[in-house]
Amino acid sequence: MAGDLRTQDIKNPIDVAEYLFRRLKEVGVESIHGVPGDYNLVALDYIPKNGLKWVGNCNELNAGYAADGYARVKGVSALVTTFGVGELSAVNAIAGAYSEYVPIVHIVGYPSTLSQRDGALLHHTLGNGDFTVFSRMSKEISCAVSMLNHLHEAATLIDNAIRECILKSRPVYISLPTDMVQKKVDGDRLNTPLDLNFPPNEQEREDYVVDVILKYLHAAKNPVILVDACAIRHRALKETHDLVKKSGLPTFVAPMGKGAVDETLPNFGGVYAGDGSNKGVRERVESSDLVLSIGPIKSDFNTAGFTVRQSQLNTIDFHSYGIQVRYSEYPGVRMNGVLAKVTSKLGKLNIEAGPDPNNDIPSNELKSPEPTITHAWFWPRLGQFLQASDVIITETGTSNFGIWETRFPADVNAISQVLWGSIGYATGSCQGAALAARERGIKRTILFTGDGSFQLTAQEVSTMIRNKLNPIIFVICNKGYTIERLIHGWEDPYNDVQEWKYKDLPDVFGAPKGSVLTYRVQSKQQIEELFSNDEFKSGETQKMRFVELVMPWDDAPAALKGVAEAAARKNAQAE
Repeated sequence: MAGDLRTQDIKNPIDVAEYLFRRLKEVGVESIHGVPGDYNLVALDYIPKNGLKWVGNCNELNAGYAADGYARVKGVSALVTTFGVGELSAVNAIAGAYSEYVPIVHIVGYPSTLSQRDGALLHHTLGNGDFTVFSRMSKEISCAVSMLNHLHEAATLIDNAIRECILKSRPVYISLPTDMVQKKVDGDRLNTPLDLNFPPNEQEREDYVVDVILKYLHAAKNPVILVDACAIRHRALKETHDLVKKSGLPTFVAPMGKGAVDETLPNFGGVYAGDGSNKGVRERVESSDLVLSIGPIKSDFNTAGFTVRQSQLNTIDFHSYGIQVRYSEYPGVRMNGVLAKVTSKLGKLNIEAGPDPNNDIPSNELKSPEPTITHAWFWPRLGQFLQASDVIITETGTSNFGIWETRFPADVNAISQVLWGSIGYATGSCQGAALAARERGIKRTILFTGDGSFQLTAQEVSTMIRNKLNPIIFVICNKGYTIERLIHGWEDPYNDVQEWKYKDLPDVFGAPKGSVLTYRVQSKQQIEELFSNDEFKSGETQKMRFVELVMPWDDAPAALKGVAEAAARKNAQAE
């Protein structure tokens, strides 16, 4: 092809697919999720050749969820699907990753460049000769689209896509036509690692913003820190932790920021989400005369139905793309450098004591003689079962809101999809997260999902079994879609699901005898016995633990009830 490099002109020629997978390994990917299809099969041969593992999922949607969970633990992930039918099955998962700033490299096996040029009437197409229609769909949910149709630019496009994926913390799309897989590119490029450092802020602008922030911070009488999801997604946790520890300021997290702050610190106060907050937390944050809001995402579920009372006049927002001090905006000044300098120049603050968050759990709930497992009792109790460095995945619905009331030990990685909120996400995500946790030497991955959500993606338990993963899985058995019931249709049949024998599923999915421990718990006493069972709570056992957790069909966390009421009002609004 005109303009393509000739192999004899390349000193160290390697195949395009090898180049791609070696770059992925360079940035920390060890396992590749996806589903085989005829347009990606030859490319899949390169995965083991380059020291990577193929996971192999039950369908592309689950593979996308798993890649999302893997990326939230490892920092980046890769997903391989086939043209058309495969990639479109993954679109929902990729959209969720885009919404929530999760870096996934989505590789799509394409028909050959010759077939594309000729507009061939191939399977998996729309039959109209348009081979760009699916990439155009994905362009709206990707921060880069790299079409590898020309050899001379293939290596550059691969490098650019992976770099953008990590720096912008969002999915990218790479097409890999069948005839490009074995074409040759310059392997010497791999001797130069990708530059994954954030571009530094312009120093004068950064110093000015830091001075403005310090002026307001030193003038404040009762400032607080509020940490949210983008502090995690945009790799600002070290700078955030340094500020929290050095300043000693009362520190809270938004629901999507759960796990971003060491909750064992004496200045950690709990979760703030407007009316969904503990009363003491709400009063402390809302009475503050300055809120340092780090990485905020002010969505409906993350603010308990937009009930946050936080005036912009008393707020400094720290973002990956700029800083907002009250109503003054400073675009292009990334938060990482600003947070580091604010911490280094902090000095002594003149702080008056504000209201006590008093985040203790009501003793009547913890000591309740009522045997039924309620949300108000369970989620605070869970905190005593958790261990440092656990990975916790909670599904959209009761789990997502219940975990607000759980106090974490240090270094917990909390995974939930609060903004996108696709039910079924958590089970697929658990497979990827558990695999990534094993690669990082993290011993426990724990999933909480509702029975309705679980039924959407249950087959990923079989992928976990095949890959010898050992998560602790809790399926909350409460006969349907609780979050939907609370919004509309309290007893309507469309919010019901068929009751499965959930703990029998590992056997159905072919788990070797004795490799999975199964339980059904229906009382508080049974929970206490389970949580104290050495084999169940161990991080050393290689066995999956699968629990049917029975709760009343009409019970829900208090925060979820409030958010559902707000959602119902919002849905009913008319012009």
